[in-house]
Amino acid sequence: MPVTEASAALDDPAHIAALDRGGMLGLIGSLGGQLGAGFQIAARTAALPSAEGLRAVVVCGMGGSGIAGDVLRVVAGPMLPMPVVVVKGYGLPAFCDHDTLVFAMSFSGNTEEAVAAYAEAVARECRVVAASAGGELAALAEADEVPHIPLPPEVPLPRAALGSLAAAPLGVLSAIGLLPEVAEEVRRTEGELSALADRLGPGAGAASNEAKSVAAWLGERVPVIWGSEGVAEAAALRWKTQLNENAKVPALAGVLPELDHNEIEGWPAGSGERFAVIVLRHPGEHPRIAARVHATREALRESGLTFRDVRADTHRPLPALFSLMMAGDFVSAYLALLRGVDPSPIPVLSALKERLKR
Repeated sequence: MPVTEASAALDDPAHIAALDRGGMLGLIGSLGGQLGAGFQIAARTAALPSAEGLRAVVVCGMGGSGIAGDVLRVVAGPMLPMPVVVVKGYGLPAFCDHDTLVFAMSFSGNTEEAVAAYAEAVARECRVVAASAGGELAALAEADEVPHIPLPPEVPLPRAALGSLAAAPLGVLSAIGLLPEVAEEVRRTEGELSALADRLGPGAGAASNEAKSVAAWLGERVPVIWGSEGVAEAAALRWKTQLNENAKVPALAGVLPELDHNEIEGWPAGSGERFAVIVLRHPGEHPRIAARVHATREALRESGLTFRDVRADTHRPLPALFSLMMAGDFVSAYLALLRGVDPSPIPVLSALKERLKR
C-alpha cells in the first residue's frame, strides 16, 4: 500500500510516545490476551445459575459493556436455543423473569444504567450474573449472593477492556453448557488476534500496515462506517464509538442492507465530499451483500463519497468480528495521533459524568 507523508509519521516511535501517553496502542494490541484470560475467569466463576428452562439471555451495559452484549448477540445468538437481547438503558424488557439470564455489566461497577438494571433483575428474580472491576455492582452482588465476574482493574479504560468484557458472557454460557464449543474457538481467536496485533501495531511500518494507511486516508474527513447485519454490524458500531472516543471526531455507522432502504437517499450530489466511507467485509456475509455494496457505490457516484473496504479473512464469526474490531481500534488511535491528540483522555465524557453527579 502507498506510504503517504501522514502515514509515515506513524512510523516514528518518538512521535508516538510523545502523544500516546496513556498507552492506548499497547492496550489495543492486548485484545487477544484479554479475551483468553477473561474467558477462563468467567468460566471458573462459582455458583453460576443453571441453564435449565432458560428462555432468554439479556445483556445490560453501556459503552464498552454494551458492545460486549452486541458481541454475544451476533456471535452466539445464532447458536443458542433462545434469543439474546442487549439493553443499553435503565430498565429491562417486560418478559424478564426467573427464566431469563441477565448479565449486568459495568467496567467501573458504578454505571448508573447498569446498576439500575441489576436491581430490577434481582427484584424480578431473574438469574443474574454481574461483571465489573469493583464498584457498587460488585458490592451489590456480594450482598445479594449473586455471581460476580471480576474484570482486570489494571486496564485503566473501559473501552480498552473489550476482550475482558466480551469474554464474560461467553465464558458463563460455556460453563453452563449452552456454548460447549466456544472454548476452543476462543483459544484459536486469541492466537489469531495476537498475530494481527503484530501486523497492525506501531512496530509494523506504514508500507504494510493497513490501519495506518486507513487512518491517513481518512484525514480530516468524517468517517462513515458500513457493515452488513450481524458480525460487521457490531464491528461498525465499535468503529464509530472508538473514532468518537479515541480520535475525538464525529462518525456515522450504518447497516446493510437496511441503509439501502433509507440512508442512501440522504446523499444527494455533492453532499459526501467531506465524508469517507469504510465498508467492513468478511467471507461469512450474506451472498447478496457484495452485489449491494457495488450497486450502492454506483448509486451514490454523484454524491462525492469515497469508499474503502476493510476485510476480515475468515468465515468464523468470532475471529472475523474481533479482527474487524481490532482494526478499527488501531485506526482510531492512529487517527488521533495524526491529529496531535492523546487517544486516552475523554474530557467531554468526564465532564458530563461530573455534571450528572451534581
